[in-house]
Amino acid sequence: MKRIFTGFLILALVLTTACREKESTPKIDAQVNTTETEEQKLTPIQFPLNIKVGYSTGSDDPRGVALQLFKEKVEKETKGDITIEIHSNGELGSDGELIAGLIDGSVDMTVSSAGNYALYATRIGVSALPFLFADFESAWRFIDSETIQNINKDLEEYNIHVLAYFDNGFRCVTTSEEIGAVMSADDMEGLNIRTPDNQIVMETMSELGARPKSYPFASLKDALKDGTFDAQENPIPVIYNNKLYEVQKYLSVTNHSYDAMPLAIREDIWQQLPENYQQIIKDAATQAQQKNREIVKKGTDEYVELLEKEGMKIVYPDLEPFKEKTMGVMNVFSGLYDDELIRFVRNYK
Repeated sequence: MKRIFTGFLILALVLTTACREKESTPKIDAQVNTTETEEQKLTPIQFPLNIKVGYSTGSDDPRGVALQLFKEKVEKETKGDITIEIHSNGELGSDGELIAGLIDGSVDMTVSSAGNYALYATRIGVSALPFLFADFESAWRFIDSETIQNINKDLEEYNIHVLAYFDNGFRCVTTSEEIGAVMSADDMEGLNIRTPDNQIVMETMSELGARPKSYPFASLKDALKDGTFDAQENPIPVIYNNKLYEVQKYLSVTNHSYDAMPLAIREDIWQQLPENYQQIIKDAATQAQQKNREIVKKGTDEYVELLEKEGMKIVYPDLEPFKEKTMGVMNVFSGLYDDELIRFVRNYK
């Protein structure tokens, strides 16, 4: 059954990408092409310019705190010529809808897991491969590398310009009191688990024997409460800040996937900004990235203690069996990556 899922996954990825390119590319090309015909011409931006930013979690989440810093920096440095309007908690849509909004122009900016962007540009999700990094510093070196910076350009044809990479931490598994704690890789067998619409994460869960299904984060807590799912997986700061401990009893620190989050703006807006305003936005994004990373790293250990105080039981399973069971995930996706990227990943330390 697992190999059938894998085959279906690859076919679905290829067909999804092809369909999206076929349906969306003409419209997007018209937005980012600087030599349009009269019919394709961009609607010029005007100042003061209001930029709408949407994301799926709460304002207390590290990405929310970092976005507030981004807002303050941009508005101050542009003297109000550019204002940032922040919408949290999925007010403008789910992660998938927000990214689609960048493409069709209904959303100006978002920050979301790299794997969610990978539905359009497959290589962008490479950092989610299971057990790729030992710690935050290793992950950041990978994300800040020239290789990943070049991969960011894959999204530009979809009207998406990556400004920086926020950090969402390492993903871990939580389970309900009825299911019990995941104490070993074998405990993942048959687990009804919610995941984001991230094909690498879903394949990782499948390789472990679980039954993953994507579901909007904004509705996740209710779905866990009513038994739609027995389990979910997310980074520890997300679990705490969104009070998932109220509907899940156990946290298994699996750290199975690193969750990098591109902070992105519409390419058609970016290309029309004066160079000095581009620099202001880029600098503010870099500062927000640093703030976000500091919060996530510092908070990960602190949140474990806070989760325990809230009554959650924390377990630390032996991760070697998890790593062994998920070694095939790289092989599943290697056919969708180029040789240079595969070498970079395999040789990364």
